[in-house]
Amino acid sequence: MNNKTQQTSKLSNQAQIVAVSVSDRKGVVKHNVDRARLLVDHGLEGDAHAEGGIRQVSLLARESIDKMRAAGANVNPGDFAENLTTAGLDVCSLPVGTRLKVGAEVELEITQIGKACHKGCAIRELVGDCVMPREGVFARVLKEGVVSPGDAIDVFHVPG
Repeated sequence: MNNKTQQTSKLSNQAQIVAVSVSDRKGVVKHNVDRARLLVDHGLEGDAHAEGGIRQVSLLARESIDKMRAAGANVNPGDFAENLTTAGLDVCSLPVGTRLKVGAEVELEITQIGKACHKGCAIRELVGDCVMPREGVFARVLKEGVVSPGDAIDVFHVPG
């Protein structure tokens, strides 16, 4: 096994989806669903943020949410407007261009690390900080399919 394969294997060991979240309008927290279909070059079906472009799907690690809880925030998956909450995968360390397989069908490509918080971010106002700008990532959908909590995440390509 070469060094890149070892790194990829280490990144995806036991990685999974812990929550799938959508909202029918922007500017609100997302609600968790049992499953959702991801559409190529669009994002999560029925989600207000699904518009194509490079930010079709947002991901945030549960470990990042746990940091905010430790800082005193009463937050849960979906509260940062992320579509997919992960566990066991340090998503913010994945470089742009990394490809992920989620569940049996879906393939995603990381397109952006972080984003600026919108004005009036409730999390930032409550705790004085928000992890999404530093630790959230965005991806585009390369292969569509259905995702559910419990689905495995496999890092199958890391550029460079």
